[in-house]
Order: sequence, then structure tokens, then C-alpha cells
Amino acid sequence: MNWRTEIDIPKSPWQIKPDDRILLIGSCFTDSIGQKMQAHGLRAVCNPTGVLYNPMSIVQSLNGDMRVELVEHDGLYHSMSHHSSFSGTDSEQVLRRCLQSQADLHQSFAETDIVFVTFGTSYVYYRNGQVVANCHKLPEREFVRRRLSVQEIITAWCPLIRTMPDKHWVFTVSPIRHRRDGMHQNQLSKAVLLLAIEQLQEVFPKQVTYFPAYEIVLDELRDYRFYADDLVHPSNSAVDYIWQRLCDTFVSPETLAKMQADYKQWLRAQHRPLITE
Repeated sequence: MNWRTEIDIPKSPWQIKPDDRILLIGSCFTDSIGQKMQAHGLRAVCNPTGVLYNPMSIVQSLNGDMRVELVEHDGLYHSMSHHSSFSGTDSEQVLRRCLQSQADLHQSFAETDIVFVTFGTSYVYYRNGQVVANCHKLPEREFVRRRLSVQEIITAWCPLIRTMPDKHWVFTVSPIRHRRDGMHQNQLSKAVLLLAIEQLQEVFPKQVTYFPAYEIVLDELRDYRFYADDLVHPSNSAVDYIWQRLCDTFVSPETLAKMQADYKQWLRAQHRPLITE
């Protein structure tokens, strides 16, 4: 008897090769997959400008449209286009780090063969009429919040993909639930992202692929034991399983053998011998 529903994922017509350059950008789920790729020896760069959650902030960062606007709040300087990991007490240092991260992103994007994009939410926050990547716990009254439409996402992304015909694009929707939005609003938000990606696939059938990480967690792993203690983020076991399904989809047996060998080397490098006197 089968006790779970397995998501059918067709094998990708193109496969990741050991020398492919990969850029991963998007929500914090992106970091989990990016770390797996790096540990397995792939040439992967992950979120140079920090975690980005909404489609507009992601496409603006890839287009080079991010404005480094520093805002001081509670003794810290923040960039409204960057994750809070770039924040600090020294404004000049924060600015340098932010500008360097943008330069790193643009170089990686120009050189990359495959772009993995993970959308987290279709809700965006506007401050002074501009979409921000992170609110940094500034007063809520400073922002206007709304949900993007499918057409807004399509309009923003089509020009970028069209001008990059040599790149493969893999889109995913983060399985991390935005509980603060409310469960129903979270589902509506994810639905917008799913519909937008579907339309991007229809416009660019040879360039755009969808990987169903969201469906794997909700349908295959449908159990709270596959969530972390916060009951929002996938557990390590869930990430491991998603990684396995991703490799089954995009990695050839030859490349996988090399990745497994590289991973063993990586594990050995993490080992620190106990030194006793």
C-alpha cells in the first residue's frame, strides 16, 4: 500500500555539468540548496546581496536597479535593498559592503550558465514609492504593503529573460510558509507566484523550468515532522529530500558521481581532529 503521493518530476532536457556556473538568488530556502551545491563541488554562488523574498526585489537586483539607500534606525544603518546581514553601526562600512555585494552579483550573473530563482512571497512593501527588499523592523507606518499581480511579475521578468537567451532559468516557490500573513493569505500569495512562473514557462519554454519544491513539501512530505521547530521552515530531512529530487531532475549520473566524491572531500575538510595534551 502506498502511504504518500509522489510528485512526478520529468527529467530535465538539459543537465548540470561539473563546470557549469550557477547563480542562486531568492528566499532563505535558496541558501539551503546553494549550500548543498557548494558542498558537492558545484560552481555555485548563492545570494551575494543577501536573502530576497519578493519577485520585484529579485529582478531589480539582477537588472542592476537596486538603490543603496541607507537608513538609520536604533543605532544601525540599513540598506533598504539588502538583507539585514549587511546592516551595521558604521555607515561607510555598510555602504562599501553593499556596493561590493552588488558588484559580486553582477559579475556572477554575467558569467553564470544556470540561474536558480526562488520566490518567497508576492507581497511587497513600498517606502517612498519604491519597493524595498527588507523592512528592517522600521515603523510599519513608513510602508505601504500590497500583493503583486501575476501580470506585474510577468511584465517585470520577461525583458530580463528575453535578453539572456543563453541562460537556463529554474524557478521554484519557497515551501516556507509566511505565517505572519495568515494561512489563507499565504496560500493566495503562493498561488500568484505559481501562476506567474507558469506563464513565464509558456513564454520561454526552452529557457524556463519549474522545480516543484513547494509541492514536494506540501504533498509528498505532508507531515509536521518535516518542519523545523518553528513549524514554518522545512527540516534538514526535508531539505535533504528536496536536494535528492533536484539531483534526480537536473544532474546526470556522471556528474552525480563526481559530486558525491567532492562531497566526501568536503566532509573530511569539515572534520577537526581533537587535540589533547
